[in-house]
Amino acid sequence: MMTILLKIWKSLKLPTSLQLFAMRRVNDQFLIGVTGIIFNDQNEILLIKHSYRDNGKWSLPGGYIKGKEHPKEGLEREIEEETGLVVSADERLKIRTDRHSSRLDIVYSGKLIGGEFKSSEEAQEVGFFKFDSLPQISKEQLIFIDRAMEKR
Repeated sequence: MMTILLKIWKSLKLPTSLQLFAMRRVNDQFLIGVTGIIFNDQNEILLIKHSYRDNGKWSLPGGYIKGKEHPKEGLEREIEEETGLVVSADERLKIRTDRHSSRLDIVYSGKLIGGEFKSSEEAQEVGFFKFDSLPQISKEQLIFIDRAMEKR
């Protein structure tokens, strides 16, 4: 029965925001998300303009892991699916909860391995930024980036 429901769900191809809304309404457990602070060879940080974020603001890459998927693999998969970039999630920095969205988030730092940016339904644009030239992002994400830079 679950297989049939999953196939129907996937065939609907609902916008990400609607999928998340539905998952949060029917799921009484935490969703597990991953966020990455990904550096290139120039020590710049990868940011993405997601189509589903407020006003096309920049943010760190991330997403939700799939069942039986290791969080590192989930982050690497999410970034490649959304952007075409291949990364390595190397070190876990933090595990945090978001009580407002029932999300458990695992934050990793890592590095760009290769690939070429390809826009997708979720990622409009990517950029690599020096820490002192970051566009406006959330305070929480700045703290994660600062922590990752301290460990480098």
